[in-house]
Amino acid sequence: MNRKKDKGFESPRPFKLTHQVVCINNINFQRKSVIGYVELTIFPTVVNLNRIKLNSKQCRIYRVRVNDLEAPFLYNDPTLEVCHHESKQRNLNYFSSAYTAAVSAVDPDAGHGELVIKVPSELWKQGDDLKVLKVYIEFSLDQPKGGLHFVVPDVEGSMAERGAHVFSFGYQNSTRFWFPCVDSYSELCTWKLEFTVDASMVAVSCGDLVETIYTHDMRKKTFHYVLPIPTAAPNISLAVGPFEILVDPYMHEVTHFCLPQLLPLLKHSMSYLHEIFEFYEEILTCRYPYSCFKTVFVDEAYVQVSSYASMSIFSTNLLHSAMIIDQTPQTRRCLAQALAQQFFGCFISRMSWADEWVLKGISGYIYGLYLKKTFGVNEYRHWIKEELDKIVEYELKMGGVLLHPTFSGGKEKDNPTPHLHFSIKHPHTLSWEYYKMFQCKAHLVMRLIENRISMEFMLQVFNKLLSLASTASSQKYQSHMWSQMLLSTHAFLKSISNVSGKDIGPLIKQWVDQSSVVKFFGSFAFNRKRNVLELEIRQDYTSSGTQKYVGPIKVTVQELDGSFNHMLQIEENSLKHDIPCHSKSRRNKKKKIPLMNGEEVDMDLSAMDADSPLLWIRIDPDMSILRKVEFEQADFMWQYQLRYERDVVAQEEAISALEKFPTPASRLALTDILEQEQCFYKVRMQACFCLAKIANAMVSTWQGPPAMKSLFTRMFCCKSCPNIVKTNNFINFQSYFLQKTMPVAMALLRDGQNICPKDVLNFILDLIKYNDNRKNKFSDNYYRADLIEALTNSLTPAMSINNEVRTVDNLNADVRLILEEITRFLNMEKLLPSFRNTITISCLRAIRQLQKNGHIPSDPSLFKSYAQYGHFVDLRIAALEALVDYTRVERSSAELQWLLSMAQNDPVHYVRHKILGMLCKNPPFTKTTDSALCNEALVDQLWKFMNSGTSHDWRLRCDAVNLYYMLFGLTRPSCLPLPELGLVLNLKEKKAVLNPTIKPELGVGAFNTMEDEDIDMETVHDSQAFIHHHLNLLERPSTPGTHTHTHTHTHTHTHTLPNPLHKHMAEHRRATSTGHLGHY
Repeated sequence: MNRKKDKGFESPRPFKLTHQVVCINNINFQRKSVIGYVELTIFPTVVNLNRIKLNSKQCRIYRVRVNDLEAPFLYNDPTLEVCHHESKQRNLNYFSSAYTAAVSAVDPDAGHGELVIKVPSELWKQGDDLKVLKVYIEFSLDQPKGGLHFVVPDVEGSMAERGAHVFSFGYQNSTRFWFPCVDSYSELCTWKLEFTVDASMVAVSCGDLVETIYTHDMRKKTFHYVLPIPTAAPNISLAVGPFEILVDPYMHEVTHFCLPQLLPLLKHSMSYLHEIFEFYEEILTCRYPYSCFKTVFVDEAYVQVSSYASMSIFSTNLLHSAMIIDQTPQTRRCLAQALAQQFFGCFISRMSWADEWVLKGISGYIYGLYLKKTFGVNEYRHWIKEELDKIVEYELKMGGVLLHPTFSGGKEKDNPTPHLHFSIKHPHTLSWEYYKMFQCKAHLVMRLIENRISMEFMLQVFNKLLSLASTASSQKYQSHMWSQMLLSTHAFLKSISNVSGKDIGPLIKQWVDQSSVVKFFGSFAFNRKRNVLELEIRQDYTSSGTQKYVGPIKVTVQELDGSFNHMLQIEENSLKHDIPCHSKSRRNKKKKIPLMNGEEVDMDLSAMDADSPLLWIRIDPDMSILRKVEFEQADFMWQYQLRYERDVVAQEEAISALEKFPTPASRLALTDILEQEQCFYKVRMQACFCLAKIANAMVSTWQGPPAMKSLFTRMFCCKSCPNIVKTNNFINFQSYFLQKTMPVAMALLRDGQNICPKDVLNFILDLIKYNDNRKNKFSDNYYRADLIEALTNSLTPAMSINNEVRTVDNLNADVRLILEEITRFLNMEKLLPSFRNTITISCLRAIRQLQKNGHIPSDPSLFKSYAQYGHFVDLRIAALEALVDYTRVERSSAELQWLLSMAQNDPVHYVRHKILGMLCKNPPFTKTTDSALCNEALVDQLWKFMNSGTSHDWRLRCDAVNLYYMLFGLTRPSCLPLPELGLVLNLKEKKAVLNPTIKPELGVGAFNTMEDEDIDMETVHDSQAFIHHHLNLLERPSTPGTHTHTHTHTHTHTHTLPNPLHKHMAEHRRATSTGHLGHY
């Protein structure tokens, strides 16, 4: 998979796919089943093509015909059960290699597949005139566990009245779950899609809706879609339901679909979509590539946003009314992401998995440009800092994230990421968390490339890629042309060097071809004699996830006479850098001080060191290295930086640093920022929490009312009666976010006894009591939820007097007030639920906090009732989070079992994914601790779950692997008895070695330390051997007329199953003769 030279794309298959028909002619919501057929048009690229390998999972295949001749076929899916059930193996190293082997064995990018069709021998003779083959496959799906999700609400009425709908979903290339195809991002073809549904339903799919035809009895209709732009199967999707339809008023080629009765929300939420279109078309100087765009909002979505060719499927929870403030920017962001992926990801696809970073990087980068344009530079820089902090924290904790993995073939010996407990060879073996970080790093690296070659050149490169692809897409089928629509790392880098003439090789080598981030430590001294700043920059490149940086770094120094940038060169071993200063220190002359942005301000210079002209210093202010910087400068320098530096990133860094300096001067600087209305609202929000920490550290010397109280009173309370808050008016969003955050931060204040001060608690209770939203045009549900969070933050552990039993009767008076408020809110919510149940969620968190602090008895039953299927998804997740916490604190095996059974059986995929994710973040025990919960039954249960219970959902399987790793580590779990067989005969090496399953835990680096001779991955387990056996079988040309000898595991069948298709086909042919009655 090394970078291809200029030959372009070389297909791993002995044929080229040119066109595919998908026809689904029955969707049964009662049985949750689907019946249909596909027809693939194939050009052989070799003489005597005798085997065709396709991808298909969980589809039941009735018959296969090639050019109208019945064809025998084999179906084998090694990922259904990764390690065979007889196997007593329980170590994760073994599972990981077996799983990678299983995924590789059916990987379409290597030309493999689950379904192997034997081409009838009559068709071989066409050796010279390589004629086209039409492969026709009839299939059905019954209660699919992945690929298609049926939502059938359990209420009265017909399916349409109940709002029943079905939609396709999946992580990476998962189209094989719902119809047979070549499930690779690099195999493009044109499409014809037909769906027959009840007359009350609408089918939405990719491409243009050509016609809609009713059956004679008017009870069903067939939607015919055509997609003339060559597209990969993973970018094909379907949604069927009783959708309400909205044609976009600004762009008639855009259509929105939502579930019944949500049309008003849809109208409001989609009202600015056209602006996003205009923005992307303008910066890319290129039209949107498809002739139409469809957005579909569904319930129980797999992820918030999934993008497919010319359509995107969103979670219905993104819809909101004009009264909601907090959801608006989030929904806009989701729409902007979806549209960016239409250009890079759907229209331009990737050549191989190693090139994924380019597409994710470009779509993330242009999405960032949209953020900058819509939400402003401050929001954009804040977002870049957030993303950078995330990736740095992840890599330092888990080890590096590698953007462009290259595998030289050969054995797993050349594992580029030995620190991970999963393989990064395939998207389907990656942990979800890792994949999120991978996307984050990809767009940050694109920004580094922009810093190097300029934004203008960057956009020219994108334009060039799009125009090449667009020329190629309009060509009739010519095998070499369509590959222009596939993007590879090599082609991308070549395009950059052609357009900009710059060599970005070193940058790519540093951030793309190797993993890890840079960790700097900086400190300085001022040499008064030479008027020089002596800066010392050290690096840590030995810890996990770090690398050595050699190259330029920018340092900005703010002096009395202005702000000066210096480019320093970091060499192999140079630590010290001398930077000449431009200004002399001045004792008494008063002069305005010029800032970075040209502003000139008066400063009170009394705090600074009289001998030095330095106000503050910043290392790498533009974030042009993926790095963590720990810089030491005096507290007054951080205070000046917070007050006068105009870059939000600098202000946020100063706030974090000031937590270590609890002095009156820090307090003053933070209070000034809180009062400054022109300061970015997220900086002011962060300042609230820092101020609370400083106040707690200064508790013995603090003068005046509690921190922030007088400020809040001045800003938001009545002049005449300062303890009564004004009626809500959220027209100014900055002050709305501040009003929401201040009480939450104030509740963290503690007095000398480490209890929340009485007047703070009363103040928050008054805010709740006098809250009045009658005249406000916006909803206050997020604000009220935050007031409950403030009550939660004010809780401190209960004082137990001579071990009395905790009951609600002998509660502390303050806690009783809090509990009464929470109960009142919960009851109100039952009658008048808030948007997204935000208030109930805060109440559940508060109750869990009361339990943990020992005020009320710990009891999981309330959370269990809220976690049941049927409640709103956010509410369920909050209840499950409390249960996960309860399980850890109380070491409860019953609750752990309850959670695991929900992770196995819940109808909503997202909830199952979240349960495993929360168990990983807050595990009931870990591999390093002893716990009664760790027992053989649990090991077996989790092993079975990841081995065979999650074969229908790649993401869930990787979540299960993560949890297994968190709990038991890489080697055989410590709680298992030793296996009967201590020695294993290694037939390959002809020697006996200690059974590898009994190896002790070797820490994270276990991959390296196990020598390959001792543990030969291939011999120990049979899964890989089995897979290779099959691959070899299928490679051999078999003599016509006799079947290949196969293992007992696969089924060789031609159409022996009863065939429900024929009846439908007849009905369908009768139906198509009637005229079509208008679209939809």
